Amino acid sequence: MNILVINGPNLNILGKRDSSQYGSVTLPEIETKISEKARSLKVTVEFFQSNHEGGIIDYIQSATSDASGIIINPGALTHYGLSLRDALVDSNLPVVEVHLSNIHGREQFRRDSVMSSICIGQIAGLGWKGYIQGLESVVSHINSQEQ
Repeated sequence: MNILVINGPNLNILGKRDSSQYGSVTLPEIETKISEKARSLKVTVEFFQSNHEGGIIDYIQSATSDASGIIINPGALTHYGLSLRDALVDSNLPVVEVHLSNIHGREQFRRDSVMSSICIGQIAGLGWKGYIQGLESVVSHINSQEQ
């Protein structure tokens, strides 16, 4: 089982961004923690980050044939990335949406996700640990579908 872990705009500068919202852990550190959890779940993970919606879409279109599920933190694309949403739908894979901060407790424009209705779940506000829960959730979902 191979899970894609996709991060959108500005997530490449975690650790330098507003730590009160995003924590102090860097994206490579989060990826290491996800990889450790993936090993314990006996799954593989592939990481991708881009600041460009088209780059993320290109990646989804090229990588999903060898994948079983997706964990995505779309960043600001959460609120308006309709072409990204379409690419996720077209992948025909289960998707878990992850946010480091609690988007529902922030500015009004951050509270709406165009992704959430096509995802099997959304995890927000748990910092880097949300990725771990996302991985556990998508793997559990895939395993339950195979039985």
